[in-house]
Amino acid sequence: MRAVIRNGIGIFTPQGFLDGNQGTSFLSVEDIELTAKLNVDMILVSLKKVVFFNRNGLDPFVKMFLKVRLAHHTIVGFCDYDSKKFDAICKFYKNNLTFSLFNTEETATLFALSYKNKNKNILLFNDDKSQRAAMAIELHDNGHNPIIAQTKEEFLAKSANKDAYDVIIQDTYLGHMGHKIASRVTGNAIIYTVSSFLDAEIGNSFNITYHNNSLNVGFRLFIFDAYKVVSMNVHALNFFSKLSSSAAEYNATICFVGMTFEKTPQTFKETLEDAGIMFYEQMDDILLNKELLAELGASSAATVKNKRVINKGTVTELPNFIDATVATIEMMTNSKAIKESVQITSIQVANKTDKIASSIGFYGDMDGMIILVFPKEIAKKSCELLIGDTTDDTELILDTLAELVNIVGGKIKTLLSDHNIHVDITLPRTYPDIESLLEITQDRKGVQVDLSFDNDKFLFFLTR
Repeated sequence: MRAVIRNGIGIFTPQGFLDGNQGTSFLSVEDIELTAKLNVDMILVSLKKVVFFNRNGLDPFVKMFLKVRLAHHTIVGFCDYDSKKFDAICKFYKNNLTFSLFNTEETATLFALSYKNKNKNILLFNDDKSQRAAMAIELHDNGHNPIIAQTKEEFLAKSANKDAYDVIIQDTYLGHMGHKIASRVTGNAIIYTVSSFLDAEIGNSFNITYHNNSLNVGFRLFIFDAYKVVSMNVHALNFFSKLSSSAAEYNATICFVGMTFEKTPQTFKETLEDAGIMFYEQMDDILLNKELLAELGASSAATVKNKRVINKGTVTELPNFIDATVATIEMMTNSKAIKESVQITSIQVANKTDKIASSIGFYGDMDGMIILVFPKEIAKKSCELLIGDTTDDTELILDTLAELVNIVGGKIKTLLSDHNIHVDITLPRTYPDIESLLEITQDRKGVQVDLSFDNDKFLFFLTR
């Protein structure tokens, strides 16, 4: 089967029944490989001409998607389906949705970098807040104007006025577009999902570079969702023991949740506990215990080995970092930035009162960390678009601020890519006060740029 290429998307359109009886005759890895080599932004299978499908019929496509995605880092998935088909796919794959779903081809084009028709007003909704934020960030990075409905009721009310929006997005899911396997939760914890039998393969599938950069950017709590783990062998035991030892250099905590030892030697648990790993029966035992969550994920003044200094290559790209930051904050606050000073120093925050901060790491062709220090009023104003309203809820502002900094990270990634510098970004880490930020930055030297938005002082800091 040959793909049709439109707007940077390679689309395959099978027909009839996908129930497993057709094997992979509709499509082969070679078909997808040939399409991927055309440098398309994404490869999708359209379901508009499919009369019926089940899990057995979709599995061959999903397996081929994963092979090509790992080889080419191309967005893969399905498009052109109704709500019932969307619900069925989500039910089939539940927590293992490693591909994307776009309700229409038009929706998919909005997320394609090659799509030239920008500046669309887009109403979007998803029951999952992280999905809403991810879609808004991707659309914003692609030059569109996303309007987020925070509830189903709000979405239904707004979508009734179809003339107010160029596109309305629902029943859409952004799968793992790269090789990150992490998601942020309240309290600055990163959750990794592991399942089945853990063996030597965990060392290959776990993104250790991403993990190390998350440590560097300030994350201190890592939770392994192990509800679906059947057992582990000595190779996995050694991997997690070493992972915990390296985390100890940062005073970071690693926890396992939901792990049973019916088919795993009890001595393995004792060995992992000796290595510093903590075990909990339920995720809520951590996430709903605010004091424990704060304690486990707290910043620390640990002396980290191999401290790095900012280098010339990173400083050379400073204008791109500043442009991405300023453009985003100006757009969110509808104010103009004024640059006041630039200096190479350790981070200097003159007035620490009523300020919050966020950091995000980048790694690849170059690596480092960006820290943004916001006066609370700028943070509140900046987050209004993603929240959809004004608020004084500090926890909500911090969560939304992380989404905003993700937008900055996405812009930086795009700007660097335009200069043939390819990087990935970590999840953002937020800080409710400046003291917790300073515990992480310690004596790191970097470039500090002091900015002003409507006379409110804003600090940008680039370091390694």
